[in-house]
Amino acid sequence: MHHAALPRPSAEAVAAVVTALTRMLGNRAVTSDSIREQHSHGEGLPTIGMPDIVVFPETNEEVAAILALCNSHRVPVVPFGAGSSLEGQLAALAGGVSIDMNRFDAVLEVNPDSMDCRVQAGVTREAVNAHLRDTGLFFPVDPGANASIGGMAATRASGTNAVRYGTMRENILGLTIVTPDGRIVRTGSRARKSSAGLDLTHLYVGSEGTLGVITEIQLKLYGVPESIVAATCSFPGLDGAVASVVASLQAGLKMSRIELLDEVQVRICNAYSSLGLPETPHLFLEFAGSKSGTDEDVEFMKAIVADHGGGDFQFAERLEDRNRLWKARHNCYYACMAFAPGKKNMGTDACVPISALPQVLLETKADAAASGLITPIVGHVGDGNFHLGIMFDENNPEEVDKAEGMAFRVARRAIAAGGTCSGEHGIGVHKIVHLEAEHGYGVELMKQIKATLDPNGIMNPGKVYPA
Repeated sequence: MHHAALPRPSAEAVAAVVTALTRMLGNRAVTSDSIREQHSHGEGLPTIGMPDIVVFPETNEEVAAILALCNSHRVPVVPFGAGSSLEGQLAALAGGVSIDMNRFDAVLEVNPDSMDCRVQAGVTREAVNAHLRDTGLFFPVDPGANASIGGMAATRASGTNAVRYGTMRENILGLTIVTPDGRIVRTGSRARKSSAGLDLTHLYVGSEGTLGVITEIQLKLYGVPESIVAATCSFPGLDGAVASVVASLQAGLKMSRIELLDEVQVRICNAYSSLGLPETPHLFLEFAGSKSGTDEDVEFMKAIVADHGGGDFQFAERLEDRNRLWKARHNCYYACMAFAPGKKNMGTDACVPISALPQVLLETKADAAASGLITPIVGHVGDGNFHLGIMFDENNPEEVDKAEGMAFRVARRAIAAGGTCSGEHGIGVHKIVHLEAEHGYGVELMKQIKATLDPNGIMNPGKVYPA
C-alpha cells in the first residue's frame, strides 16, 4: 500500500519556487499544513506525499507562469481538481506544488445550435448541468462523484451513462493545455470530426496530469430526453442478471444505464439508503427517449429479464424517485464505509468485452467468497465495467494481503479476458503494476512521449509510468 517517496528537489529550489509563487499570487499561494494535507490525497486508499505549497491560479497565463517557474527549478507539479480520484493521482510523491484548479469555475460559452460548450477545468459536472438547465441540453458523463471536468478529462472518466453516451474520450472535442515549459496550446476544434494531424486532444485525455495541465475543455452536449423511466429488477443469481445484460446489448436495446448490484451490495445499499429491496442480485435500469420508444424498450427488456429468471420491474418514473434510486447507486462507496466502520475500501475497476463478462464476474465472485472479506460487486455492466469493493482492516496484515491479492487477480483476470485493469479510475500509483501486462512495449512508447513532452519530469512524477 505504501509507495517509496521519490527523490525530492533541493531545498533551495523549493524555497525559491515558494518565494516566487507567494510574490506572484499573494494569498492564493498557501503553505499551511491543513491545506497541504488536504491536497495530498484523493478519496481512495491513502498515498503518502504532501506538496510544499498549494496554489490557486485564476487564468491560463497564471498556470503558464507557475509551470515555467517550476520547470526552470525542476520542482514537481501535481494538478488538483475536486479531489475525488481513487488511484492516488493527487499525492505529491516528491513534494513540490499542488495546482488547485477550483477557481477555474466558469462556463465560457454554450452553443445550443451546435450542441457544444467550452468550460474551464475546475467546473464541476453538476455545475455544468445547472448552467445548461434552460437550454434543453445536458452533459451526460456521470462518474457519481461531483468531479471537476478537468479531472474527468485527465482520468478519462465515465460512469453510469457511458453505455449510451460514451466516456469522456467520446465527448471531448478539444482542450486548452499548458505545457510544462509554460506554453498555452489549444488542441482540437469545434468540428465533430477531423483528420488533421496527430490527435493531441486524446493524448491529454487520460494523461492524469503527467504531460501538462488541462485548463479548458470543449464538450459535446445532448438533448434532454422527453421520457426517462428507471426500474429495478431482481434475480435469483448473478448469472441470470449478467446474461440478461448481454442479451439486451446484443439485441441492440439502447438503454442509458444498466447497473448491476450483487446481493452483498444490495444489502449494504438497503442499510444506507433505505431502499427496501429483496437481498438478491439486482439490475438498475434506465430507459430514455420518446414516450413510445421507452414504452417499447421497457416491454422488450421485461421479456429478456423474464427469459433469464428475473422478477417483475419496480418502476421509478417520478424525478424524485429516479434521483433517489441513482443517488443510492452513486452512494455505494459511502454505504460500504458505513456498513463496515473502521475498514478501508479497496475498490477495483476492471472492464472486459461484454462476452467475457459472465465468466469474469462469476470467477471474481468465487474468489471473493473464498476470501472471507466483505466484497460487494457493483458495475456499469452495459459496457463491461465492474467494481469490487474489498473491505479490509488496514491494521490486520492478513486482511491487507487478502485484499491486495484479490485486487491484483481481478485486474489480471480482466486483462487475460481481453480487457483492461481500469475502465474509468485511471492508473495513478495503485495500478502501475498492471500496465506492462496490459500494454507490453506500448509502455515504452508512453514513456518516450512523456520524456519528450516533459523532459524535466516535473508533471505528476511517480504516476502512471512504471519506473
